[in-house]
Order: sequence, then structure tokens, then C-alpha cells
Amino acid sequence: MDKKSFKPKLKPAVDGKNRKSFKNVGFITLLVLIGLIVVASMGKTPPLKSVAFSDVIRRANAGQIQQITIQGNDLQVTKKGDSSANEKSRKEPGSSIYEQGLSNRDVVVEVKPESNTGNLWVTFGSAIIPVLLIGFVIFFMMKSAQGQGNQAMSFGKSKARLYGNEKDKVVFKNVAGANEAKSDLQEVVEFLKFPKKFEAVGAKIPKGVLLIGPPGTGKTMMARAVAGEANVPFFSISGSEFVEMFVGVGASRVRDLFAKAKKNSPCIIFIDEIDAVGRKRGSGMGGGHDEREQTLNQILVEMDGFEQGTTVIVLAATNRADVLDPALLRPGRFDRRVNIDLPDRKDREAILKIHFAKKPLAKNVDLDALAAKTAGSSGADLSNMANEAAIVAARNNRHQISQDDVTSAFERVAIGPERKTKVMSEKEKELTAYHEAGHAVVGHVLPDSDTVHKVTIIPRGGTGGVTWFIPPEDKNYHSIIEYKDVLARMLGGRIAEEVVYGSDRVTTGAGNDLQKAAELAREMIVSQGMGKKLRDQVFHTEDGIMMERIMHDRQYSDETAKIIDDEVESLITEAGTRARQVIKANRAKLEDLKDRLLKNETVEAAEVLEVLKGTVMPKEAQLY
Repeated sequence: MDKKSFKPKLKPAVDGKNRKSFKNVGFITLLVLIGLIVVASMGKTPPLKSVAFSDVIRRANAGQIQQITIQGNDLQVTKKGDSSANEKSRKEPGSSIYEQGLSNRDVVVEVKPESNTGNLWVTFGSAIIPVLLIGFVIFFMMKSAQGQGNQAMSFGKSKARLYGNEKDKVVFKNVAGANEAKSDLQEVVEFLKFPKKFEAVGAKIPKGVLLIGPPGTGKTMMARAVAGEANVPFFSISGSEFVEMFVGVGASRVRDLFAKAKKNSPCIIFIDEIDAVGRKRGSGMGGGHDEREQTLNQILVEMDGFEQGTTVIVLAATNRADVLDPALLRPGRFDRRVNIDLPDRKDREAILKIHFAKKPLAKNVDLDALAAKTAGSSGADLSNMANEAAIVAARNNRHQISQDDVTSAFERVAIGPERKTKVMSEKEKELTAYHEAGHAVVGHVLPDSDTVHKVTIIPRGGTGGVTWFIPPEDKNYHSIIEYKDVLARMLGGRIAEEVVYGSDRVTTGAGNDLQKAAELAREMIVSQGMGKKLRDQVFHTEDGIMMERIMHDRQYSDETAKIIDDEVESLITEAGTRARQVIKANRAKLEDLKDRLLKNETVEAAEVLEVLKGTVMPKEAQLY
């Protein structure tokens, strides 16, 4: 039956705030009761001044007292001219006030019967208050025990959050880019909205859809957009929320989640970071009774055991599809995969427009230029850039975001904030200037290197300086020649130090460059088959669980490992030689760029091109 709207079937429950308010009401009621008892025991008589009985008799005989009220042995004295008693005293028991010295018969003496009300209240209070206090303690002890019992009973309940009644639902138009993923997921939306259309031709929609992509590419938002487009309930939970230290809790939560989903059918279950529970079984971590594996087993059973006619679709997201259990990926479970890759230039511009839509932009802001410079950035990175640009504008007391704010935010996110407070000696500045100029000269001269975007000797992030290269366009493939130019560019800073100061005076400033160069060279040989002796041969290494990497044998012999090391060494040596040849052939330009850096500290792309105009490419450094 087609359903265009829904009402989630939720049971009313007393939340923590209501329970807390009930406890507060009981506590306040008890305090009020105790206060009433205390006030009643104190009586309504205003405080009177205590005086000696002999003084009362002396003043009464002298005509200074108008009335004496006697109640038992207590006296209340009203002085002449007053309307009420303002003093109190106490006579000796066993005799009258006249027998104890009062001789003035003009003094009005009023005798009241002795009252036991105060004593009764005191007796009642002393008897009932301990009982109330004990009852109060017992009551809340039982209440607390009952609460813990309820918590224990709900420990195996699913913690999934239900969405679907929000006013501002996420739909496909709110998610920029990823057009291929939207197209794949549109079938899921149509099945949820018009299931009979598919049932009429005997089609079965996939029960599970796995969203795969790097972090920050919008997998969670895409899942919410599917629910928003289909207008169905959306249960969201993280894979880590299934697993607890107690045995069986994860499996119980899985059963409860799927039971709720069936009651709210048609609906979507979204499991974020499913690799937390979906890793390959039998890895040796925790044995066969590992709680994580039991949770995975329950997910497998629930997905394969949906009742006929139950329209429940499971969406899951991960950036580690390679570590998932094969049973989770077989047909009947997650039998469709949707790749959400990093956005290209057009998609990056659309994403930036969405994130800057509600921010005041100056007319000179060029989002297309920013999209061109942010190759390799995810949607989350672009969102962060937009937020950083707004922060920079607010910090500078501007009401609009300028192009300078956008550029500053871009550089802050990409290469880290400037550390202008770091003190560098003149010698360190000169060394840094030579180092960064070496990178720039080699990268500028080599034909297959990227374009120099900026060179600075201001420390940023964890570096002493930065030479920033940005590709002119997005690239999906890289050749051996491109990688070799990149290797030479990476070593340009170390080689510049060597050419200027000598091989024995090179510094630790190139440590990060050398590490990245070694990683790239080994990647070329082991994973891309770009070696000379090992051309077109790939040697897979385990990227999964550490225990798997330890237990599995290496897939190549010691002799092959030696050849790999030799190939890596050859690439690094060749790159260093080419960088040295380029720098020696353009030594004057190296000095010019060094002087410009010492003067201005930062040199932008246009200025770098101006300084390096006229550089030459030595024949011995050419690869073709």
C-alpha cells in the first residue's frame, strides 16, 4: 500500500526530568510538613521579655502594672498603659501570687486553665517526625532500586534515534554533488514510496545498501536525504553503540532495533561506521565468543530473516569496506554498494555555495577559484573552510566575508595556522629560505610537477616554512614521470641546503620531506608496479587488524624484499640527482627567491613566476 506520510509509533514514557520533578515534589512536601509541626509546637505567642518574679511583685505593689495573667506557674505581665502583655515571669509553685507578696488589689489578676497543647504538639512531633524520616528514606531507597531495575531491564534495548518528524528535512537538493550516488539511491526512494510498482513485475529491492567513501564525504547526510525524499521514519545508530562489555547486549539491541523498525514499516535503518561490528570473523581477536562477533551474527540473521511484505531497508556507512565480513556483503544482505567519492571541481563549487548561502559575502569573493584550489577536499573540509572564513571576518570586526578572509581560512585548513610568534634567528631564516626556495625552483622547472601556489618562511602548523603546490586540474591517474618529478620536488629543499652549505651541514628540516618521499617511492614499487625489475608486479600488504598483519605471512620472499628495497633506493637517488642538477643550473634564481623570502617572508604565485622567469631545464635532468 502506498504511504506518503507516517506517524511513528512511539510509546509515551516518563523521562528523567519528570522522575526528577516527582522526587522534588515529595521532598518539598516533607519539608513543609516538618515546618508546620515546628511552627505549631512553637505556638503563636509573640516573644516576651523575661523578668524576675520579685521585680514583678515590687512594681505591681507600686502601681506600675495593670494586669497579671496566670496560667499554671507562668505569668504574663501587662504594664500600665499597654494593651497587651509584654513581659513574662514564673512564680513559685504550690501557692497563690497573693501569698507570695502581691498586696495591691487594683492589679487585675486573671487566672487561665493550664494548657497541654504545646506539650501535645511536642510529643506528637517527637513521635511522628522520626517515623516520617524513616519512611522517607525507605521510600526513596525502594524508588532508586526500582529505577536501577528498570535500567537493567532496558540495558538490552536499542539506542537508535528516530528521525522523520523534523520540519526541515534533508532531501537530495540539500546534498551538493554525488550525482551518481543519488541516482543509485533514487531506486531505494521509489521503492519506499511506490512498493507495488516493483512488486507488480516481481522485482525485489536490495535489503541493504552500503555507502562507501572517505571520511567527510557526506555518507550520513546522503542516508538522511533518502529518508527525507521517501518521507519515512529513519532510525539512526552507530555501530559502536551495539557493543558493550556484557555478553549478549549487542545482539539484544540488534533484535530490539529491527523489531522497532518492523513496527514502523516502511522505514530506514541507518548504521553508521558499521565496521565497528562488521569486521571479518575468525581474526583471533576474542575467539568465537567475542561479543562483537555475536552482534554481527545477529545482524546477519535479522537482515536475512525479514518477514515477507516488510518494507525495511538498511543503509550502512563505512570508509573501510575492505575489513568487512564477506557474509555481510553477500546477496540478500548488503548486495548494493554506493561509492561516495571526494567531490570534483564542479561539485566543490556547489558545496561551497551551500555552506556560504547564509553567510554575508563581499562581491569580490570568488568561490569558483576557491573550488579550483581545493582539489582533494571533502565536503566536511569545505564546510570547515566556510566556517573559518566567517570566524576570521568576525575576528577582524567585518560584517561581510572578504576574499582575504576566504583565502586565510583556506590556508589555515589546508596547511595549518601561521605561528608568527615563533622566534627564529637570522641564520635559521636564511636556511629556511634556501630550503623553501629549493622546493619551488625544482617544482617550477620540472615539466610534470604541479604549479607553485605560495612560498613562505613563516612557520605554519608543525613546519618551519611551506612551499605549496596545487595541481591545475583534478587528476585521477598519475604516471611514473609525474611521480618522479614529485619525488625530485620533495628532495629539492634538502638538496638546496647541500648545494649552499655543503653535504655535512644539512639539517633536520627535511625530515618530513624525506619520510614522504620514501613512502611515495615504496608505494610506486609495492602497490603500483612502477619498478624497473618488478614492473607490473604488485605485492599486497594487509591493511586490516594488527593481529591479521602479524599472523599472515609476507606474500613475497626475502630476495624480492631486497629487490624492493633496491628499487626504492634507486628512485630516491635518481630524484636527488635530478634535483641537484636543476638547482645548480638555476643557482642565481635560487638566490633571488631566497632574497625575496627574507625580505617579504611570503611570496605569492604571481610573484614566484616573476622571480623564476628564465629558469632552465638541464638536459641531464630530463626523462624524455
